[in-house]
Amino acid sequence: MLDQSFVDSYSLKSAPWGFNGLGEIVFLRTYSRKKENGDTELWHETLQRVINGAIEIGAQLTDEEAQKLFDHCFNLRASFSGRSLWQLGTPLVKKLNGTSLNNCYFTNIEKIEDFELLFEYLMLGGGVGFSVERSKIHDLPKVKTGVTITHERSNDADIIVPDSRQGWKRLLHAVLKSYFHTGKSFSYSTILIREYGAPLNTFGGTASGPGALIDGIKDICGVMDNRVGKKLRSIDVLDICNIIGRIVVSGSSRRSAQIAMGDPDDVLFLRAKNWGSGNVPAWRANSNNSIYADYYEEIQPELWKGYDGTGEPYGLLNRRLARRYGRAGEVNVDNSIEGFNPCAEIALADGESCNLATLFLPNIESYEQFVEISTLLYKVQKQITRMEYPYEKTTSIVHKNARLGQSVTGILQCDSQKLEWLSPGYVALKEFDKNFSAANSIPVSVRLTTVQPSGTLSLLPGVTPGIHPAYARFYTRRVRFGSSDPLVDACRKRGYKVQWDMGLDGREDHTRYVVDFPCESPEGSVLAASMTAIEQLEWVKKMQTEWADNAVSVTVYYRKEELPAIQDWLSKNYDKSVKSVSFLLHSEHNFVLPPYEEITEAEYRKAIAKIDTSIPLVQRSFDGLIEMDDCATGACPIK
Repeated sequence: MLDQSFVDSYSLKSAPWGFNGLGEIVFLRTYSRKKENGDTELWHETLQRVINGAIEIGAQLTDEEAQKLFDHCFNLRASFSGRSLWQLGTPLVKKLNGTSLNNCYFTNIEKIEDFELLFEYLMLGGGVGFSVERSKIHDLPKVKTGVTITHERSNDADIIVPDSRQGWKRLLHAVLKSYFHTGKSFSYSTILIREYGAPLNTFGGTASGPGALIDGIKDICGVMDNRVGKKLRSIDVLDICNIIGRIVVSGSSRRSAQIAMGDPDDVLFLRAKNWGSGNVPAWRANSNNSIYADYYEEIQPELWKGYDGTGEPYGLLNRRLARRYGRAGEVNVDNSIEGFNPCAEIALADGESCNLATLFLPNIESYEQFVEISTLLYKVQKQITRMEYPYEKTTSIVHKNARLGQSVTGILQCDSQKLEWLSPGYVALKEFDKNFSAANSIPVSVRLTTVQPSGTLSLLPGVTPGIHPAYARFYTRRVRFGSSDPLVDACRKRGYKVQWDMGLDGREDHTRYVVDFPCESPEGSVLAASMTAIEQLEWVKKMQTEWADNAVSVTVYYRKEELPAIQDWLSKNYDKSVKSVSFLLHSEHNFVLPPYEEITEAEYRKAIAKIDTSIPLVQRSFDGLIEMDDCATGACPIK
């Protein structure tokens, strides 16, 4: 365990928080916990909890290594996953085991239990990728006739739903069992479920009340009723999974992340988010959809119709490359791979989980330090692969594959010298894994490295996320807070601009505040406005070749006139260099208060002149988190 005097020596030190105090606020709202005495953890106390927690689960860190890892994390050269920052060193690790520390999962949807796995892992705070391929959903039974599921507020219902994760899951099981197998109708009651706003002790936030569950079950029944006597189509399975995601909320804030993966020639699936067609269910709004295509020639013309602004551009996933290669061109076969996590930086087997950590490349001082940090993080990550999960298929595949995802971020603000560390650094990590695994008689990790979007974690040190460019040289980053969040008042005292949120109708939304954080990108950073879609794709290729033996997650921003060039580039590179990629069209938004807004240097200087970051921030929000996540696109889970 860390020596207390060593930890205390950091109590008066200041971490190099990014973006004029935004990094510290992100830490306080997202990762800091309340201590037994009611005080809020400071950064050094969080790291003490986390590193001691890593040692408690068996991470092989010597006293010296534990201190080195503490110092690297304190000075924001690296970080554990957001999940580990929040959970390690708490009783939840003993209660939830590996589920408490892993970010995301993947499952094929082939039977009732797969819907339940998706539901449970979402409720536990993870993100879930799922397949709606026709070959996977084919074995789901035909929908039975005559099934009626009714809700009532009484003690006389057939099922009284307990106020627990397992209780909600059992209700879903009962609904699906009736429609798929028994054909029996039943009633259920939610009188035991906590009302809206009650505190959630496990993952923080507040209860959504029974409303989300009641509405979700009604919508699932609606999908089933439309297919009576028939099998579900991919679009129906997609809808049920999206509805399940809508059920999983904290207060009024969605806390689930999903990605749906389908066949490249499935027209129904490809048109699922064609808003111009009308009559698109609301639950598809947050659906993150991609297709599997092993070769560029498998991509159908229908897919490109979503790239013209009338729908949503679907992502592309190359499962063949993910199975056959580690880094691009290096044969490293992993035939267990079936799909991807929600941000698509990790290809996973059925039931498998992500195990992430991040190196903040701009803040690392030498190649030797880079390798040291990488191997120290590895020791914690590797031990997490030895933990147990609520589903046997997860436990067995995690133990077998020992898959890690060690990411680098801040890439597009680094000089060429630091980028040269990546390829030899990967080789060094792979050799370390080989030797460490042999010495401990555990499996060698099938994959080790990745590039994740890192939307939230990158804010701590104030670096660019993953391989995404900086938004602008000077800009305002707007963050939404619940109206009762105590951090709002603390931000106001520091001098940040605070105002009510605004709807598209121009009316004030008194359920949440918006806080403006003036941000400056480091000089020399690659800026979004100056980067073409092809330049972004070349970075995917570079990082897939030099660092990531998993995948590279990126959202490529493009303009309509760039689409022919994108198609040409993909035709030449997709089959050998791209495991995953998604796209987003540059467009004029209608937000009154957009998340990002470019400002002039003069406006930036005026804004920071009003801010006093010496005013302490020692409070933490338990309102549920709004718009702060580990994905640059806003798709991944809260913690």
